[in-house]
Amino acid sequence: MNETLESIEQKAIDTVRILAIDAVQKAESGHPGTAMALAPMGHVLWMEAMNYNPENPDWANRDRFILSAGHACILQYNFLYLTGYDISMDDIKDFRQLHSKTAGHPEKHLLKGVEVTTGPLGQGFANGVGFAIAQKYMAARFNKPQFNLFDYKIYAICSDGDLMEGISAEAASLAGHLKLGNIIYLYDDNHISIEGDTDITFTDDTAKRFDSYGWHVQELDDGNDVKALSKAINQAKEETDRPSLIKVRTHIAYGSPNKQDTGEAHGSPLGEDEVKLVKQNFGFDSDSKFDVDEEVLNLYRDAGKKGVKKEEEWNQLFENYKEQYPELAKEYEQLTNGNLPDGWEEELPVFTPGEKMATRKASGKTLNAIAAYLPNLIGGSADLAPSNATELEDYESFSANTREGRNFHFGVREHAMGAILNGMALNNYLIPYGATFFIFSDYMRPPIRLAAIMKTRPILVYTHDSIGLGEDGTTHQPVEQLIGLRSVPNLMVIRPADANETAHAWRVAIQHSEGPVAIVLTRQGLPIIDQEKYVKADALEKGAYILSEADDEPEIILIGTGSEVQLVIATQEKLKEQNIAAQVVSMPSWELFEKQEDDYKEKVLPKTIRKRLAVEAGSPMGWCKYVTDEGTVIGVDRFGESAPGAELMEEYGFTVEHIVEKAKALLS
Repeated sequence: MNETLESIEQKAIDTVRILAIDAVQKAESGHPGTAMALAPMGHVLWMEAMNYNPENPDWANRDRFILSAGHACILQYNFLYLTGYDISMDDIKDFRQLHSKTAGHPEKHLLKGVEVTTGPLGQGFANGVGFAIAQKYMAARFNKPQFNLFDYKIYAICSDGDLMEGISAEAASLAGHLKLGNIIYLYDDNHISIEGDTDITFTDDTAKRFDSYGWHVQELDDGNDVKALSKAINQAKEETDRPSLIKVRTHIAYGSPNKQDTGEAHGSPLGEDEVKLVKQNFGFDSDSKFDVDEEVLNLYRDAGKKGVKKEEEWNQLFENYKEQYPELAKEYEQLTNGNLPDGWEEELPVFTPGEKMATRKASGKTLNAIAAYLPNLIGGSADLAPSNATELEDYESFSANTREGRNFHFGVREHAMGAILNGMALNNYLIPYGATFFIFSDYMRPPIRLAAIMKTRPILVYTHDSIGLGEDGTTHQPVEQLIGLRSVPNLMVIRPADANETAHAWRVAIQHSEGPVAIVLTRQGLPIIDQEKYVKADALEKGAYILSEADDEPEIILIGTGSEVQLVIATQEKLKEQNIAAQVVSMPSWELFEKQEDDYKEKVLPKTIRKRLAVEAGSPMGWCKYVTDEGTVIGVDRFGESAPGAELMEEYGFTVEHIVEKAKALLS
C-alpha cells in the first residue's frame, strides 16, 4: 500500500471516529468510546473483508454482520452511510431521536443493512450461531458442483459484556461442537465496563475458554493495526472447520486526551471541550461538525460498489443453476418469497375420538405428517425431544457431519436456543422451531421479546403446560407463564384444546409471518373432541369460537382453553340437566381473536350475555377483558405441588362439579 493511500485510509478511520463523537454529542446521549476504538476494525470489515451490496441489502449470498455490542451502533450507522446504504447524513445527525432510523441500539426494522436487532448483550453473539446454522443447511440443500450458491460468512463484533453473559457461553459451546467454520467474531477487548476496569469482575482467560469450546482463536495486541486485523480475518476465513474468535486489544475512546481507557467514555458524550480536543488530536477542524472529506466518502462508496458486481455475478450463477436444477430453484424462490407449497395443509392429520391423546403427542404427529412437504421446517428441542415430541422421524440430525439434517439438538441451553432460532428465522428461507417445557420459557424471555420486536417467526413449542403435569412439582409447573407471554406485543400464543386444535395450531403458526408463535401443550392425555358433534377445530384460526351452542338462549358463556375445554363441555351438559342454558367457547388464542372483526367478536362474546365463566389452569390475570364485571375466572393464583396430575387438578378446583357450582353462583 502506498503512503498516500495509507494516509487516506487513516483519515477515513479517523473520520468514522469524529462522526461518532459528533452524533453522540448532538444527541447528548450514547456510547462514543467503543465506536472510536473500533473504527479500524470496521474499516477492515467494510473495506475488504465482507461481501455486501448497499443497493440490495437483502442479497441472498451477502456476508452477515452482527453488532452484538449494540451500544456501539453509531459505528455501524457510520459505515452504512459511508458505503452507500439508504441512510443519510441527516439520519446520522438524528441519532437517538424520535422516529429516527438511527436508534440507540441497532433495530432491524428501522434500517436496511442492520441484520438483527441487538442491544441486550450476548443476544447478537447467539443470533450469529443461528445465522451460521442456516447457511450450512442452505448450502447442504442447494449447493451443487460448480454452483456454490451459499457460502457467506457470519461476522460479529462482541464486547466484554457479551462474553460475560451466560448466553454467549451456551452458544459458543454449541457452535464449537457443530464446527461452524463460517463464523468470524471479533472480540473488542478494551478492559472497560460501566463500573470501571473489567478486572473487578472478569478475569477469564477468554482465549483458553474459546479454545476449549473448539474455536480457532487469534490474539492481536493492537486494535489500530489495520494490517494485522486484515491478516487475522483472512486466516479466520481459511479456517473452515472451527468458528473463529479474534481477540483484539483496543482502547476505549482512542484519541481522547482525557477520557481514553476510562469507564466515563463508555456511555456518555465526551463533552464539547473534549470533542474539540479529539478533533485537534486527529488533525480535524475543531469547530466543524459532521464533516466528511470527499476523498474519504469516495473511498468508502467505491468499496460499497464492489458488491453490485458481486451480486450480478451471483445472479448469473443462479440463472444457470435454474436451468440445471429447476425444481430446487423453484423451491428456493417460492419459499423465500413467503409462499408455501400448494396443498401442504391437506397433510394435516385428522384425529378421531377414542383414546385420550396429549396435545404434545398430537403436535409430534402433526410435525411428522407435514415435514416432507415443508423442507424449510427445521428444529428440535433443548434436550427434551422425547418429552416435547419434536423429532422428525424420517430425517437425520443436523451435525458437524450432516448439514442437511433437520432434527436439532440444542442441549440444555434454552436461552441460546431462543436466540439461535431468531438467527435461523432471519435467513428468510427457514421456519425454525424449538421446544422445551413451558416453565423454561422463562429462560428464553430476552430472545422471545427480540423476536417479537423484529416480527421474526420462530415457532416455540412449550409442553407440560400446567399443574396438570403432576409429580415433577412446583418448580416445573407453570402458573404465571401464560399471562407473561400474552403480555408480549407481536407474540401469538396458542393453547389448543385437543389433538385437532393442535394440528390447526401448527397450520396457523406456519402460515403466520408477522412474529413468533408459541404453541402451549399438555403432558397429560385429553379427550379428542368429536368434530361431528361440535364445531370443527379449523375454527382455531379465529382465536375463539363457539364450540358448542346452547339449546336455548344462553344464560351464561363458559370459556375454556387447552385442557380445560373438556371440563367446560362437560359442565354445559350438567347445567343442561338442570335447565340452565350455557354456551361453550374455546379460546385457544387471545391474539388471534383480537385480530377478528368486531361483528365476529360480538357473535362469540355478545355484550348481552354478561354472565361469563373462564376456566384456565394458569394465572387468572388478564381474563377480566373477556369475562366482564359480572363474570369470574377459575384459575391458579398460587404455586403447584408434587402429586399426580389428576389429583392436583381436583385439588385446585378444575373439576366439573366445581365449575357447575361457580356457574350457578354467578346466575343466582
